[in-house]
Amino acid sequence: MNDQLPVLRDVDGGTAKLMPDVDRDRAWLLTVDGAPQSYVDLDDPAHLEFEYARRLAHVIDLAGRQDAPLDAVHLGGGALTLPRYVAATRPGSRQDVVEADRGLLALVAEWLPLPGDADVTVHAADARAWVESASADSADIVIADVFGGSRVPAHLTSVSYARAAERVLRPTGIYAANLADGAPFTFLRSQLANFAAVFGELALIAEPSVLRGRRFGNTLLLASQSPIDVVSLTRLVAADAFPARVTDGAALTRLMGDAAPVEDKDAVASPEPPAGAFSVG
Repeated sequence: MNDQLPVLRDVDGGTAKLMPDVDRDRAWLLTVDGAPQSYVDLDDPAHLEFEYARRLAHVIDLAGRQDAPLDAVHLGGGALTLPRYVAATRPGSRQDVVEADRGLLALVAEWLPLPGDADVTVHAADARAWVESASADSADIVIADVFGGSRVPAHLTSVSYARAAERVLRPTGIYAANLADGAPFTFLRSQLANFAAVFGELALIAEPSVLRGRRFGNTLLLASQSPIDVVSLTRLVAADAFPARVTDGAALTRLMGDAAPVEDKDAVASPEPPAGAFSVG
């Protein structure tokens, strides 16, 4: 049993809280201003509590050559849940984590230290600025999970940002972004238009209730210059506790509709979630 007390600390982005999971030793939930950010089990980094994190893990599992180390970039650090997962499941991987919140980085380093053998370099930097200065063709996967509070910052929602992310990826690499939206999907459709203008292949992972407009929720946008293994992804996400659906091809084109790529001058942050959509006590 985890008998630790909660940890409360002011960080750059608000008030961070680490809450122990009473059912799992050395497992913690991180929230910032009440919004859940990450869940980490220090003894079992392959245990992923959040559904969107498990879906991103499926994408990671299919990236590159099976079981081979990856060169991974994580935009948005949180409690470093997915870097821990990659280190555990793909030994020898080289990873860069970009997180602008220095206070959050200090909290995580103190209470949730990375394993000593994890080759993870943490950068206290803005995600877009770091991507624009990174080496071209250097990553097998770029995972974007950047939220200012509960919204994706505007400078990460333009077609120029999509081009910067594509430049970092190898030709067979894959971009995966955690986004949140609800009907009529104005923001999501604009993001699809951005990445369709830059990448040859797109797919979307979401629960059917979200795509049907019944509730606000997470969607994962995938983009690559190489074919995405939609068949394997469909099988994996359908087997999760909360099954999701993979949308691509004509269905994705219909969802995108007449949305156009967004230039920097017109970019806006993702929509504010409805009250209570993601918050916890």
